[in-house]
Amino acid sequence: MNSLAKSALRSVKHGRAAWLRTRSVHSGKQRFGRLVLGIETSCDDTGAAVVDEAGCVLGEALHCQKEVHLQSGGIIPVVAQQLHRENIERVVQEALRASGVSVAELAAVATTVKPGLALSLGVGLQYSRSLVSRHQKPFIPIHHMEAHALTIRLTHHLEFPFLVLLISGGHCLLAVAQGVSDFLLLGQSIDIAPGDMLDKVARRLSLRKHPECHSMAGGKAIEHLAQTGNQELLTFRLPMRQYRNCDFSFSGLQNLVNNAIVQKEKEEGIQEGEILSCVKDIAAAVQHAVAVHIIQRTYRAMLFCIKNSILPSKHATLVVSGGVASNQYIRKVLQNLADANDFALLCPPPRLCTDNGVMIAWNGIERFRAGLGVLHSAAGVRYEPRAPLGIDISKRVEEDSIKVPKLKEIRWLAS
Repeated sequence: MNSLAKSALRSVKHGRAAWLRTRSVHSGKQRFGRLVLGIETSCDDTGAAVVDEAGCVLGEALHCQKEVHLQSGGIIPVVAQQLHRENIERVVQEALRASGVSVAELAAVATTVKPGLALSLGVGLQYSRSLVSRHQKPFIPIHHMEAHALTIRLTHHLEFPFLVLLISGGHCLLAVAQGVSDFLLLGQSIDIAPGDMLDKVARRLSLRKHPECHSMAGGKAIEHLAQTGNQELLTFRLPMRQYRNCDFSFSGLQNLVNNAIVQKEKEEGIQEGEILSCVKDIAAAVQHAVAVHIIQRTYRAMLFCIKNSILPSKHATLVVSGGVASNQYIRKVLQNLADANDFALLCPPPRLCTDNGVMIAWNGIERFRAGLGVLHSAAGVRYEPRAPLGIDISKRVEEDSIKVPKLKEIRWLAS
């Protein structure tokens, strides 16, 4: 373990770098049908929750590692693994206590096994194997992105099919949900995810030193500063404009932003690590560019699905989830896009957009009801750091070569 990882772990042991959230809603509530315990450890949050068949969240707990990784400038897999190991028992027991449910009363245990950080996934799977073996409970392996996509069916009455945009720190994709485990993948990021890019730009801007942002995660700091910035003072060329598909790319945009920051530092005569006077304008311009790129690809996905009768031509639904879906500016421009195309826009509440045990438990309920992937033992299950979502039809999208309205109109939706 390197010195940076050791330093991050030392800060945890001094009690400064993580928090546990517990919610209990079981008091006085009737339980409906089977109960599933969901366990989430795909990245840097340790989550657990108990959900019943009616979608009632009986209890949940979440241990967040945000402060650790803010101090180290990014997620260190070995640190995330160690924190999962130290906290998973406590998180699961807190969720069970909050729900008023014993392990004996559970119908099954559902756990994220793909995709994600290998070291993190391994902790959740190892713990779950022991739990289901000890109590002789069925095991339901969960695809992390499927769980994000179907969380909306916990909070809204929504029938299949619907269009899904998942945008987070680790993922960016467009897919059609046709069933509980039936997805058509329209496009995805060919490099990094938007949340990852925003975090990296925030680090390059040294936003941890900004008086308004010292305790904020990178993407949240960008969103906060952008509110009072002028997005028109800088313009960044949008990625992949020449490709008529639904794939995303954010690494090139990040390079353009980094070059602009270097130029501004030269103009202001400051060194890297100091705060630029125009930092709010840069934040606004970066957020706007990310939003417009997302709109452009999502617009094409809508048109493709309508043209090919994958979605109904009227009153279709766009579901947006993942951590970046909590960004209110990006959510607003997606609402404009949905309104302009007669789509309903649905988003889970912010606390369910980020990683959590609730979405895993709910996906377990969905799979239990559909009779999909419920195993009598977890012995043969392996975690998968990389795992595609559904059937990839992105080549078919590109072959259709659908032209979206002019960029000027796209930018109007984001104004």
